[in-house]
Amino acid sequence: MSSKKTLVLGASDNPARYSFRAVHQLKSHGHEVVPVGIRKGQVAGLDIAIDRPLSSDVDTITLYVGPQHQPVWYDYILDLNPKRIIFNPGTENPELEKLAQQRGIQTEEACTLVMLAIGQY
Repeated sequence: MSSKKTLVLGASDNPARYSFRAVHQLKSHGHEVVPVGIRKGQVAGLDIAIDRPLSSDVDTITLYVGPQHQPVWYDYILDLNPKRIIFNPGTENPELEKLAQQRGIQTEEACTLVMLAIGQY
């Protein structure tokens, strides 16, 4: 298994949130994780970035931001030019999927936690 640099958009330090669990699971599976959110905090020993860091070599962006809050992130997401974007349940957004696909970015409507659990990440 190769490590995939993954940006978790919508990262939270709240253990009840799926993004919190995703950061922990990605790290435990050996992936480099960049947590990005709207509130400062820490998750799995990593600082949650709130300043939209320009990270290079991002393989995957996994979304934990609802479609109604995604438009302000479009440019940031697309400018990172990841290989793929995972739309977790509740984040599905045909508009963003189309924009990504026009740039050659693979999109998947899936659950990051399930993908990791079954070895399909």
